[in-house]
Amino acid sequence: MKHIAASDIAKYMIASFQKKKKEISNLKLQKLLYYAQAWHLALYDAPLFDDKIEAWVHGPVVPGVFREYKEYAWRPITKTIQALTPPTLAFHLNEVLRAYGNFDAAALESMTHREDPWKITRGTLSPDEPSNRVITLEMMKKYFSARLHG
Repeated sequence: MKHIAASDIAKYMIASFQKKKKEISNLKLQKLLYYAQAWHLALYDAPLFDDKIEAWVHGPVVPGVFREYKEYAWRPITKTIQALTPPTLAFHLNEVLRAYGNFDAAALESMTHREDPWKITRGTLSPDEPSNRVITLEMMKKYFSARLHG
């Protein structure tokens, strides 16, 4: 399957929230991208997108997408987004949004901080120490596959 860019997945997610007249911040968006990638790996044994996910202080982040919406800081993304996504991906993304979309950014951050992929990647870094360590696809797949099957 040809991968779609993480920025296109982000646009789909933002547009979904806007359509429902709900807010989404960059922080929340980053966690939803992480869960979309992780669950795609667990369910389909393939990455959803090629962009790297890094273990930042506030949880998993796709750096390029973060920079794209950085101007919003902690505020809701207000830029109107139009998104086109293949129906098969829309199904997966809608399931991720259904499972995680109602959590606020702080809750999602807390959830990711309790999960092995972020914790192991951060290792012995102090809680507020910046990092660009990559959360590997293998680590996400292993962790979320175990949750799926166990």
